[in-house]
Amino acid sequence: MNLFEKEALVRDAAERFENESPETILAWAVEKFPSITLACSFGAEDVVLVDMLQKVSPKTDIFYLDTDFHFKETYETRDRMEQHYGMKFVQVKPKLTPEEQAEQFGEALWKSDANKCCNIRKVDPLTDILSRYNAWITGIRRDQAPTRANAKKVEYDVKFGLIKFNPLASWTSEDVWNYIRTNNVIYNPLHDQNYPSIGCEYCTRQVAPGEDPRAGRWAGSEKTECGLHK
Repeated sequence: MNLFEKEALVRDAAERFENESPETILAWAVEKFPSITLACSFGAEDVVLVDMLQKVSPKTDIFYLDTDFHFKETYETRDRMEQHYGMKFVQVKPKLTPEEQAEQFGEALWKSDANKCCNIRKVDPLTDILSRYNAWITGIRRDQAPTRANAKKVEYDVKFGLIKFNPLASWTSEDVWNYIRTNNVIYNPLHDQNYPSIGCEYCTRQVAPGEDPRAGRWAGSEKTECGLHK
């Protein structure tokens, strides 16, 4: 399938699935693109998608970017989910260990150059893993941030050169939590401690009442995205 054909398919699919359920989108995605993977950060949206995908296509790969800097609660959530679903997440690691990164770029790179830290520990590993697939699935929602407001449920990801599915794009946070409660989905306990958006431990803080849900990510800087999404 050439680029023109991909873009035509994406336009048609985005219109066709705009009002369909996430489960319907996932079922079509895994049938149309057998070489597909789900990116999981173990946040609320992603654990919902893991639960849905396990019901629709349990053999589909689900990977996570192990930056070495996650909260212990995030790793514990991973372990609980693996045990519950009887599966293993694909672990994707950076080329540099934390020690090698500190040796090359100085201690606490996330403080001196957060973008470089994200590139080393997230973007480059993501680029490597996605090169093995034709499509990927994410937990992006439009109301998460202005940078995501125009997300389609099916897109062509120019950055990585493959089809991108955002089945929860039109969902609200309330929709996500209704699904979690109704289906007893395992979730990161940090969500109960004022962490609506959870990234690496060094770059995530608790959010005060009334703050934007993503205010705890890279607080004190102009950075709002780690670079995984266009």
